[in-house]
Amino acid sequence: MVKRESYIFFVAVSVLVGTCIGAGVLGIPYVAANSGFWVAIGYILALGLIILFVNLYLGEIALRTKGNHQIIGYAKKYLGKGWKNIVEFAMIFGLFAALSAYMLGVGESISYLIRGDTTYALWAGISFGLIMAFLIKGGVKSLKKFEKIGVIIILSLLVAIFGFFIGDVSFSNLSGFYPKNLFLPFGVVLFALMSFYSVPEVRLVLKNKERYFKKAVMTGTFISVLFYILFAFIVVGFKGVNTPEVATLALGPVFIFLGILTMFTSYLSSGNALIEDFVFDERFGKNLSWFLASILPIGVFVFVEFTDFFSFTNILSIGGVVSGGILAISVLFMVKSAKKKGDRKPEYSIPANWFIIGFLSLIFLLGVVRELFSVFR
Repeated sequence: MVKRESYIFFVAVSVLVGTCIGAGVLGIPYVAANSGFWVAIGYILALGLIILFVNLYLGEIALRTKGNHQIIGYAKKYLGKGWKNIVEFAMIFGLFAALSAYMLGVGESISYLIRGDTTYALWAGISFGLIMAFLIKGGVKSLKKFEKIGVIIILSLLVAIFGFFIGDVSFSNLSGFYPKNLFLPFGVVLFALMSFYSVPEVRLVLKNKERYFKKAVMTGTFISVLFYILFAFIVVGFKGVNTPEVATLALGPVFIFLGILTMFTSYLSSGNALIEDFVFDERFGKNLSWFLASILPIGVFVFVEFTDFFSFTNILSIGGVVSGGILAISVLFMVKSAKKKGDRKPEYSIPANWFIIGFLSLIFLLGVVRELFSVFR
């Protein structure tokens, strides 16, 4: 019985880690190299702590609510239909941005493995999207099956890469500081750590074992933060200011494979979250929900590929700050309402006063405004 519960706990942690460790593997080293390694580490630690609080708040909301929902469903229940529409836009926008980024990153990675350039990136990205469309049709069963395997391989590869490349790290590459790019990491790091979508998935995995919920969220967030710190340390220490925008492409097949694998696990979790939103909260049929969550994003990816405006880092930043900022602010306001209107006694409760909610909301709001200004100016 203990072994069974330990296994389920590991799967729950894997779902959160698999969601969190994704395109950030490709983007964080680049912004770290161009702003300063220690600047990026500061962002990872600060935003990691904030994301942990938001994830715990969202977990409490889920535990206070009967039935299955995604974030949109909680927003409708606790904030009303008007705010629900805002959250719906933010979530769908963020997930479509994420899925497009994963197809773009995997497409370029596979093309590099085949011929050393991005010639086949479009077709490789479409092929990856179609394969994932087939896998996410399996729902939570596929999520449980593939996430745990993927996370084990990802963490094993990180240990192997750390051991193999530690001797090539130059600490002079880690000492740079570029004030003009001081705010560059915000959007990419927020996108990388944003794992809100996976919190309702964790509850599904821990059904009837919700007492492990808080520990699973804390463990998954800690592992993700540590992973990004160690990976940025190796890549920036090795390549310095020559770190490319899609960081793994210039570092050899092992790094490229790691990047593909991280985006595979993230795509699986994000695609499932999108399907569940359409099924649970929008009340769409399963086939229509699958089409909207798996085939439509491929069309978005193709559009992005033919649009010069959107670079890989732009997608991460816009998707992370706009979607992540709105969703985080919404969760902060939701938790106050859920504490009063919830219809289930939660397994844990986190203090939430208006000072904390206001302070964290202001951080996210300033991030959204600044990101939109920097992209469209």
